[in-house]
Amino acid sequence: MDKAVLCIICIFAMLITGCAAAGTEKSTDRTLKDVFAEHGMKIGTCVSSATVSCKTVSEILSSQFNSLTLENAMKPDSTLSQARSKEAGKPVVEFNEEVLSVLEWAKNNNCSMRGHTLVWYSQTPDWIFREGFEKTGDFVGREEMLSRMEAFISGTFAKLEELGYIDLFYAFDVVNEAWMEDGTMRQNHWSETIGDDYLWYAFYYADKYAPESIDLYYNDYNEQYKVDTLLKFVDTLKDENGRSLIDGIGLQAHLYTSDSLNSYFYGVDKLAETGLKIQLTELDICLGKYMSPLQATDENLKKQGQFCYELINGLFERVDSGKLKMDALTFWGFWDGISWRKEYSPTLYGTDLLPKYSYFGALQEKDKAGY
Repeated sequence: MDKAVLCIICIFAMLITGCAAAGTEKSTDRTLKDVFAEHGMKIGTCVSSATVSCKTVSEILSSQFNSLTLENAMKPDSTLSQARSKEAGKPVVEFNEEVLSVLEWAKNNNCSMRGHTLVWYSQTPDWIFREGFEKTGDFVGREEMLSRMEAFISGTFAKLEELGYIDLFYAFDVVNEAWMEDGTMRQNHWSETIGDDYLWYAFYYADKYAPESIDLYYNDYNEQYKVDTLLKFVDTLKDENGRSLIDGIGLQAHLYTSDSLNSYFYGVDKLAETGLKIQLTELDICLGKYMSPLQATDENLKKQGQFCYELINGLFERVDSGKLKMDALTFWGFWDGISWRKEYSPTLYGTDLLPKYSYFGALQEKDKAGY
């Protein structure tokens, strides 16, 4: 979203509440950062440069969150330079102004970063797979594509180090959304040019070039339907000495108020048995069910608040008991006004930038969470 458009939305939100600092008022003494820190966890959200440049939104971000994920600007179609790649004869990574402004904001506001994402079937330019880095033409062979994958992954971490931002990152999504719900591998240009073992090589190169301080994640959606597939998959990610190349499994957690939390926790518990870290990486809680959004009535928002309270409470209980290794949770946006699924009112703050029942659910204040 354009920065000017976002700031106009911010001003409008403030005006309709009749409050010059809407959304920044303290409704409670504790913040999300405080609550999650009590359980050894970071609390995050996704952002763009427009988000951090708007004063009202920026104040909420800095007060409530200590982890950020760039919503789109660190995906391959934004970080790979076609012109520079042609010149160099290998993939070249360049970060645009949006990435740099968010990283600088994070640095200045004591905020950590999740990297999202490296190897993905979507939002990856076709030219990286083709001869001469052209938009059309023949695909390159397996060995050339492995070389390009290595250059892309190594270049990403090298560029972050060169710019002085590498220490901000504590986790990185190495591969995103590689598996289907029926247990088959999603076919894409990575698998077509390299073969099905492109997944192993992605983690092999990430493990080779990422600093030890960055945990390496596989990230996917509809994870509650892919548990058995993911259990088998992560077990294959070992080097020749049997050492694991993966540190964690990212669960996107695009949930609905109609979902069964018992069923969801069953999947979380099974994946936790791997001993890997587990993170909810893109959490939003939609009113209603898939393809059937509910109106943001007080009753429906209360149900959302209760769902959020019980989800977070269940995670905290598992973390505190040692059954779950979870050091961060990320909401996919915190404000309904700019959510990618705003028709479902899925976040913690309403379109007026004021906290909803779901905010208090995340804050574990049960008496304010819609009960």
